Amino acid sequence: MARQYLTQTTNAARVLGLQLAAARRYQRRTTAEIAERAGITRVTLRRIERGDPDVGLGLYFEVASVLGVPLFGAEGRELADLVARGERELALLPSRIDVRREEVFDAF
Repeated sequence: MARQYLTQTTNAARVLGLQLAAARRYQRRTTAEIAERAGITRVTLRRIERGDPDVGLGLYFEVASVLGVPLFGAEGRELADLVARGERELALLPSRIDVRREEVFDAF
C-alpha cells in the first residue's frame, strides 16, 4: 500500500517540482543533461518535476542547485547564513523535552 501524505505535503512537493521543471525549460536544458549533472536517472528527474513526495528531499535540492533555483529565498552565502542562524537558535533551546505532567487535582 502506498504511503498517504497530507495535502500540504503533496502540494509543496508539486510546487517545487513545477518550479524546477519551469527552470529547466526556461534554460532550454534536457532531462538527460540535468539528470546527469545531478547524478540521478531521467526517470527520477521526471518524478521530481511531477512533485512525487516519495523522492528524497535531498534530490530535489540537488536538482535545484544544478538549475540555480534559490532555496528558501536565499542563494549562495545567504543559505549558509540561514544554516548558522538556525544552529544558533537551536542551541538556545532545550535538547530534551520533559513530557511528565503534574497531576491536576480538580475534585473539589
